[in-house]
Amino acid sequence: MSRALVVKVTCGADDAERCNQAFNVAALAAASGVEVSLWLAGEAAWFGVAGKAEEFSLPLATPLADLRDTVLGTGTVTVCSQCAERRDIAPEELLPGVRIAGAAAFVEESLREGVQALVY
Repeated sequence: MSRALVVKVTCGADDAERCNQAFNVAALAAASGVEVSLWLAGEAAWFGVAGKAEEFSLPLATPLADLRDTVLGTGTVTVCSQCAERRDIAPEELLPGVRIAGAAAFVEESLREGVQALVY
């Protein structure tokens, strides 16, 4: 049985190493053929907006936009609905393929059979 991975990242440039680690794990899993759902919450919500991941910098790290795009290539990227609203992020500002959804969708995805959820 193949397993799926749900990764929720709750930080952005305010905790750059933890943020990058979450994106790294999600991208590695996606590149390995794992079904990946990446959830962007808190300050990470900005990385669903065009151009924002490109502004992120962490020495010796793969660019965040590249990691995000790896996940988008085969998996899903979701911005938390409350987080988007708090930051005035409108759906039309999101990159193609990025959606906005709430806690009910996160719980539903995380509790499916064969899913491993990680929160950073």
